[in-house]
Amino acid sequence: MSYILALDQGTTSSRAIVFDKHGSIAGVAQQEFKQHFPRPGWVEHDAMEIWQTQLRVMNDVIRQGGFAPQDIAAIGITNQRETTVVWDRKSGQPICHAIVWQDRRTASRCDELKSAGHADAIRHKTGLILDAYFSGTKVQWILDNVEGARDRAQRGELAFGTIDSWLVWNLTGGKVHITDVSNASRTLLYNIHTGEWDEELITMLDVPAAMLPRVCSSSEIYGRTAGSQTLPEVPIAGIAGDQQAALFGQMCTQPGMVKNTYGTGCFMLMNTGNQAIESKNNLLTTVAWKIGDETEYALEGSIFVAGAVVQWLRDGLGLINSSEEVEALAESVPDNGDVYIVPAFAGLGAPHWDPYARGLMIGITRGTNKAHVARAAIEGIAFQVADVLDAMQSDSGISLSELRVDGGASANNLLMQFQADLMGVPVIRPSVLETTALGVAYLAGLAVGFWKDLDEISHQWQIDRKFTPNIPVEKVETLKRGWQKALDRSRGWTET
Repeated sequence: MSYILALDQGTTSSRAIVFDKHGSIAGVAQQEFKQHFPRPGWVEHDAMEIWQTQLRVMNDVIRQGGFAPQDIAAIGITNQRETTVVWDRKSGQPICHAIVWQDRRTASRCDELKSAGHADAIRHKTGLILDAYFSGTKVQWILDNVEGARDRAQRGELAFGTIDSWLVWNLTGGKVHITDVSNASRTLLYNIHTGEWDEELITMLDVPAAMLPRVCSSSEIYGRTAGSQTLPEVPIAGIAGDQQAALFGQMCTQPGMVKNTYGTGCFMLMNTGNQAIESKNNLLTTVAWKIGDETEYALEGSIFVAGAVVQWLRDGLGLINSSEEVEALAESVPDNGDVYIVPAFAGLGAPHWDPYARGLMIGITRGTNKAHVARAAIEGIAFQVADVLDAMQSDSGISLSELRVDGGASANNLLMQFQADLMGVPVIRPSVLETTALGVAYLAGLAVGFWKDLDEISHQWQIDRKFTPNIPVEKVETLKRGWQKALDRSRGWTET
């Protein structure tokens, strides 16, 4: 048994990655699936298509790599978090499309709960801000809007789960209905302090307890693949939500260690050890993982638009033909020409949480050209990350010594250098950027003894490049003041 198989189920594609004993990639397969936008602000996925694409890439990577079933020691699952699936226990069929984490249809329900005075209780128990981002109000919406769903749920006929639960159910032929602590902590239904589904929250959101999966640790054998699978009887042994998996894959296993993932959005997590720190700066408190009897926590800041601003330069403005061109274009000018872009296309996430903010470009003069715009777009990503980091350091009382980075946009050297300059600490990019899949592979491997302990796998983490700050503090302060002025002007734009 020479390999671990990681199933990486994301928002736009399903992937399967095989890792060897050294944490190196031995095979990859990926397939995109359809995004459904039935109404403005609504985002849905076909859960059956998610399962079919995930099964297909699992089979593809095994076949293309020439792996035999006995070569795979275990399977780990990492997933887009908060996306909500409700299915029939007998047929295994979803009763409607999955409601995706980006979906905003339950914002009014969240407003009702806030008006009723529940926000503080929810925050204290779950570590989460009351927002449509999370799963609890999505489940409630399905039960209230799919005909007969609530009655069926109360009779125990329906199951709820995030994507990890849905994949485990299908991989085991409907025998196992579980989730792990990291995914449970994103539902608005789980008490991160007691480690259990919370009766008050379940009652508040009117979600029958019979629907809920059993909550497990992030590293244990949950079940085995059904005999009909390409890999029959392989243990499923690791689960973590994508951002927690990336934190583990970056080996941020000590309190105070921080990683930032630069994808469509940005997700920064700080390991806070066995202490669940309640944020005073609009960050989320979340479960990082549980191994054995030990639960570790993290502070999290979510930025809605990061790499997507480069896609906007390409598709919306036509300034570049491919995303890879943006770095060279931005480097063709020495600075941003006093132009700032606040990419609040979908409002502002942490630490501002302003759903009424909108994107803004300011500071334009007759001398402004497309290179200044490109540079301002890249810098707008880094400014948002720096804001989250400031909030994290304030909440935790820990001064950052380095930032570990991953995700597609972390390949942009200009962005990484500017990030280091803004924060005044080194930015470190690892040699393996697939840290999400690697993290859950490590969790699965630890559960079956493929790797002995954390010490063994921590030595596998290697640096690709280190970016150190190299501009004066006075220049940084001037840039931050300009950003703050632009940020202030973007806020509250759509408020009536």
